[in-house]
Amino acid sequence: MIKTDYLVIGSGIAGLSFALKACKTNDVALVTKKKLFDSSTGKAQGGVACVTDKDDTFESHIQDTLVAGDGLCNKEIVEIAVKSAPERIQELISMGMKFAKKDYNSSEFELGLEGGHSKRRILHAGDITGEEIEKVLVSNIQKANNVSIYEDHMAIDLIVDENKKCCGAYVYDVKNSTVETFLAKVVVLACGGTGKVFLYTSNPDVATGDGIAMAYRAGANISNMEFIQFHPTCLYNPIAKSFLISEAVRGEGAVLKNQKDEAFMQKYHPLKDLAPRDIVSRAIDTELKKSGDKFVYLDIRHRGEDFIVKRFPNIYEKCLFYGIDMARDMIPVVPAAHYCCGGIAVDKDGQTSIQNLFAIGENACNGLQGANRLASNSLLDGLVFAHCAYKKTQELLPNIKFNDNVKEFVNESTGNGDPTIMLQHWEEVRRLMSNYVGIVRTKERLKMALKRLKIVKKEVENHFRDFKVSMELLEVKNLVDVAEIIIKSAMARKESRGAHFNSDYPKKSSHIKDTIISK
Repeated sequence: MIKTDYLVIGSGIAGLSFALKACKTNDVALVTKKKLFDSSTGKAQGGVACVTDKDDTFESHIQDTLVAGDGLCNKEIVEIAVKSAPERIQELISMGMKFAKKDYNSSEFELGLEGGHSKRRILHAGDITGEEIEKVLVSNIQKANNVSIYEDHMAIDLIVDENKKCCGAYVYDVKNSTVETFLAKVVVLACGGTGKVFLYTSNPDVATGDGIAMAYRAGANISNMEFIQFHPTCLYNPIAKSFLISEAVRGEGAVLKNQKDEAFMQKYHPLKDLAPRDIVSRAIDTELKKSGDKFVYLDIRHRGEDFIVKRFPNIYEKCLFYGIDMARDMIPVVPAAHYCCGGIAVDKDGQTSIQNLFAIGENACNGLQGANRLASNSLLDGLVFAHCAYKKTQELLPNIKFNDNVKEFVNESTGNGDPTIMLQHWEEVRRLMSNYVGIVRTKERLKMALKRLKIVKKEVENHFRDFKVSMELLEVKNLVDVAEIIIKSAMARKESRGAHFNSDYPKKSSHIKDTIISK
């Protein structure tokens, strides 16, 4: 058994931020199922929303967040995030993060504009902001004391005692094909999102909803999982995999057009191409259903090559790699699952309904994102609430003792799972969710989705019982559990709000409430 004060599962902005604070006072075990750099954070292009300009205000950022959240944001949480942002940004800068400035000698940030924001307030590092933040955090964690890093280790399940206290987790060592028992006083889930439950996603392969699935199986409350935000503009290319065309591109003047070269967003919202993401995604979905086309175009050619190359160097180079010159060609795009606005239900300090279990970042639902996340509030979420969780756990830690009665993980199966069957389950779940539980839902589609998913779930449970543990088997198991939670949550919401649209209930209900699912 491995004993540690803190067990942190996940190595994105939330997990690394928490671990860097916790290791200054206690021992930390940091578990990540691939390498430290493998997270959604590293894929984030846009930036971090933060009030820094004299013409901007906290009140404006708060209001923009509440509007995007469509009635389901917790205003107290929003205020904490927005008002704490400058201090957390300064922490990042002190660790070595360099955000873009107006010019070489300027002390003022070059601020980006994205959909739903009334002011330019997006701190960025070109179009690779997440990657630069991840580099800084990883560099600092690798130099830190009191941190044991376990790469290529995937958590299987949480260990919860008879008093509903979390006391650790069983963790699969991928390289050695063994299972280790981690005992911890506090467990922090920072496992990221659920994008791989859908066929088209901007998320990396690691985003299989592991934290949410484990918390669900352990008995934690899960909230608002029907609100899956689809990013309107993922590159449509048979070779490209999950490459996002940042919302910042539309913020700098790009226009969505159909394949007849006609701009269409003016038909759907007064803000046109800078409307909230749920509206833009549904507009594209409507246009595609009307035309039968497989994609629409994003056109930024009018900004000229010099501007495009300077502002979006990574996107420009990636598009060139796929034969698209942004300065001369329109970019084919399609909506893709991007961000999970729901997750493990937590309070302002990241505490779940299970004692000593905390959740932060995308796998948590604290009320910041509401029914639809405002652009560039996700990295902010990870930074701010990692800090809040750390402060709270420091209050609790002195009174928590290790549970030495935990049993070792037992898996007596000796057979290896059939990779072909695992792949079939993986693809079946993702196609099922995309076809029936995507941007536009109906009662009948959701009913059919749940019926078919139950068959797959039974088969996966049989495989988990009959075969040795593997990453592929664990990921499929988690995908199935997350898919079930999303479907049941969507069925429970008899209205359309934010990122959840059901054409059988197209209007908003006057009774606003969160959806809570538990095992």
